[in-house]
Order: sequence, then C-alpha cells, then structure tokens
Amino acid sequence: MSTALPITVIIPAYNEELRIGDALKSVGKVDEILVADSYSTDKTAEIARSYGARIIQRTFDYPANQKNWAIPQARNEWILLLDADERAHPNLLQELADLLQHGPTKDGYWIPRENIFMGRTIKHSWSSDKVVRFFKRDVCRYNDRRAHEEIIDNGNLGMLKNRLIHYTYRSLDHYVEKLNRYAEWQAEDYDAKTGSITIYHLWLKPAFRFVKHFLLKLGFLDGVPGLTIAYYQAYAVRLRYLKLAQLRRGKRS
Repeated sequence: MSTALPITVIIPAYNEELRIGDALKSVGKVDEILVADSYSTDKTAEIARSYGARIIQRTFDYPANQKNWAIPQARNEWILLLDADERAHPNLLQELADLLQHGPTKDGYWIPRENIFMGRTIKHSWSSDKVVRFFKRDVCRYNDRRAHEEIIDNGNLGMLKNRLIHYTYRSLDHYVEKLNRYAEWQAEDYDAKTGSITIYHLWLKPAFRFVKHFLLKLGFLDGVPGLTIAYYQAYAVRLRYLKLAQLRRGKRS
C-alpha cells in the first residue's frame, strides 16, 4: 500500500519496550497510531513516538475500561486495536485496505489469531481463536468485564480471512503471573453470578477444561506446549474460584 491506511491503530501498553516496536512496525503505514500508555517507566513511550504514535496516558484499572477510554479519542472512523504482543500480518492490512475501498457492510469484524507459545505455532489447543479488533469508533465498545473483555455484539459483525499473530507468553513465569492477575479480575466478575463454591468449581470444572484443551481440541498433537496449555488452563479455572473464595472471606471480615 503506497498511501496511508485511513484508520487509527490503538495499542494499550505498560512497560512494553521489548515488544511494542515490533507491534508498531507490523501495522505499516496508517493515518494514526494511538498508544494508550499507563505511565510506563521504561522506554515504551519513547519508542512509540519514534514510530509517529500519539501518546495518551491514564492510570490503568482493567483492560475493558482502558480500551473504552481510548476508543473515542481516535480521529478516524475505523479502529484496529492491537495488544503489544500481537502483530498484524501484511495480508491482513491489505484485506483492510480492500474492505475500506469497497465499503464495509458491518460495524465490526472478527479477526482470527495465530498463537505462538514456547516457540511454536499452536495449531490445536487454541484453535478457532478469534477477536473483534477492527470496528467503528462510534458504534463499538467493550463490555464492562474485568477479564476476557469482548466487543459488545450488536448483531452486525463480520469475519476477516487474514490473521493477527499473537506471541502469547514470554515464559512460564509470565504465563502464571498473567493467570493470577486475570483470576483476581474474574473473581470480581463472577462474584454476583456464582453460588456457593463446591467440588464442582474446584475440581470438576478444571478437569473438564484440561480434557477440552488436551483431548477434545486435540491439544496432544501440539506436543509439550499442548500439554502445558491444558495444565495451565485447568489451573486457571481452579484459581478463579480460589480467588473468589478469598474475595468473599475478605468481604465478611
């Protein structure tokens, strides 16, 4: 594409100096790049400015809240939202250019993701992964959930063919750190809709999650990474309810 793609790319970031450069490089020539920075203490903002990004800053609360704050500040009607650990494939950018040239018929679009974990492309354990990341600024917002936020589905979403590349976790320690953070957020999301925590929540649901990723989704074909994913996904389910129990004890004390 010789001309700038008439979209705004939004990237939420905090201390992402090791990854944000590759994310920014992957979007190529676009009309606006907006980095929603949570007062990074490293070179995140400096690197972003070197790519021509506009920096907006706000203390981080949780992902949906941060993204919904950034979206109205885009100057273009159409937004491509990336996390710092994602890359836009050149074919995706061409698909967006063709879509805008012919006139989008939807308010937002699902984009499939190719997940990289432990140095390998995960073909089974996280199959069918897709996210709504290309959408109209004035129509779409994220639902008010603290974890695993999604664009509110207004029934007018399409599907793109080309992918985002997602470099999931830098290490197993990073994986566990993120699972802990998300479990704390999920505990708040689940408090009102979960009854008493039982053996079903602490053992049966985690066991099913393992079976789902390792057997039903054929995660065993992903080898050691597939086994690792199944184990940690089961751990994440159990951790969610342990955090919820902890949250409730804190409310009673």
